Amino acid sequence: MSTHDWTPAEIVEFCARTPRTDVPTAGAMVLGVGAAAAYKHVERGDFPLPVISVGRRMVVPTAPILRLLGLSPDMDVAGPAPPEPATAAK
Repeated sequence: MSTHDWTPAEIVEFCARTPRTDVPTAGAMVLGVGAAAAYKHVERGDFPLPVISVGRRMVVPTAPILRLLGLSPDMDVAGPAPPEPATAAK
């Protein structure tokens, strides 16, 4: 099974919609790994995000995902800014 390659815009949009996600989704966003590898990182204690146990389920808050990646919920990540208009030569 392949992992989804998350773009910054997709991550910002996803994190704006929900305060938490599961370990496989967070692992794909931050590490680019699948579910099994993400859970192995959690087991080893080297997963780069906080993981909270809720009953038998593990969840990851989305705000730390944005911080780790240097993204902000209000930033425009659609692409680079357009070039400045050329000034007319006099």
